Amino acid sequence: MTRGIFIAGNESALLNAVEIEAARRVEHFAAALIPVRLSGTEPPARIETRRLSAHEPSGAEGGPRAAAEKARIPLQWNPGSPVSARTVVLAAENRLEHIDEAILVCDPPAVRRAAVELSFTDIEILVNDYIKGWFFLVKELTAVFGVRGAGTLALVYPDAGSGGGKDDAAGVFRSTALAAFRSLVQGLLVQAVNASCFTLGFSSAETGDEAGFAAFVIKILEEGTARNNGKLHKYGKLKFF
Repeated sequence: MTRGIFIAGNESALLNAVEIEAARRVEHFAAALIPVRLSGTEPPARIETRRLSAHEPSGAEGGPRAAAEKARIPLQWNPGSPVSARTVVLAAENRLEHIDEAILVCDPPAVRRAAVELSFTDIEILVNDYIKGWFFLVKELTAVFGVRGAGTLALVYPDAGSGGGKDDAAGVFRSTALAAFRSLVQGLLVQAVNASCFTLGFSSAETGDEAGFAAFVIKILEEGTARNNGKLHKYGKLKFF
């Protein structure tokens, strides 16, 4: 039976790396991306792709990134809509036949503006796309897993600061989104024992090693989820190797 992997998150180097690891294990996976709608930002995934390509063998045409793009089944998702959450989960089931693992990757963009400079539209996007959207999606995924009686929910996020000093405005948007996701993860892990699916959390304080973090996530999932259920797995080079 083919392993059904569904990946959701915003375009980022971390999501790129998770897709690459998934493509190494399955012929196809489904992916739903948070639309890039913030004013004054550009998709970071295309910028960070070069960093990941350093791990590719020389002379490889396209390399792992091209393989991931070929394996990806793209799905449309409006995170702020509960109807869209149900629709995208049903679409993933239809295209994959079943969802065995849902990997949710929260690595929100840095918005280098002070809070007072954020537009009302950007604030609404923050709440709808990067906070409410995760709750809607988790609700639909756990409902599907409950009906099926099986499934794994993996929640992945970086646990590092914005990287700037006290005058860096990048953390206003990003830290709020990450804090909300971190709280969601903690709550789900507490409930994991009585949940209808396995729930695993993954965090990393390592910066610039998205490929290693992604490999760590997939490795833990492949080890077996029963004994890892309800645990927050923290990535670090010493722990991994």
